[in-house]
Amino acid sequence: QVQLVESGGGLVQAGGSLRLSCAASGRSFSSYAMGWFRQAPGKAREFVAAIRGSGVSTLHADSVKGRFTISRDNAKNTVYLQMNNLKPGDTAVYSCAADGSDYLRGNPHEYDYWGRGTQVTVSS
Repeated sequence: QVQLVESGGGLVQAGGSLRLSCAASGRSFSSYAMGWFRQAPGKAREFVAAIRGSGVSTLHADSVKGRFTISRDNAKNTVYLQMNNLKPGDTAVYSCAADGSDYLRGNPHEYDYWGRGTQVTVSS
């Protein structure tokens, strides 16, 4: 069992930055691939980024490539999402998820555990 708790969301102006954190409890954190997803009101959940357990391989959605960076610290059981040059279209609830297969996946149905999410609001 893995429990995930996100933090770091908030209100920021367009062009600003935020860093989201996702703290995991449970054993074998480094054996899980971790993903970030977001969901805006009235829209489907959208893949943002993923990172393998070792941290060596990452995958970012085209919509955030060059602006967002996923990383992890296995010693702290934490995964991060650094978000730069934020746009109003990035406004959403951001959630982290864990995938026990340790593959880089963009399909939310492939993930085993989810956090409750943190709100990110970008004003114009």
